[in-house]
Amino acid sequence: MIGSFGLVQVLGELEPPVERPPRLSPRERETLTLLAAGYSTAQMAQRMGISKETVRNHVKGVLRGLGARSRVEAVAKGRTVGLIQ
Repeated sequence: MIGSFGLVQVLGELEPPVERPPRLSPRERETLTLLAAGYSTAQMAQRMGISKETVRNHVKGVLRGLGARSRVEAVAKGRTVGLIQ
């Protein structure tokens, strides 16, 4: 039989820790949203009115901010922390 303090500890281990959304700049958030929508680098550049190199820099910032190694992983982590739906 588990005492009440032990039960609280067990229940705490069952619930995943709540992750706070990382701080991304407004442009990085926009980039993440467009990544989730399937936009290519060129399409994002045209949509955002910036160069492809600047888009790549924003993507790097998103990856760094989310601790992701790929665009797909960034989208998945962005959904997990509630930055995108």
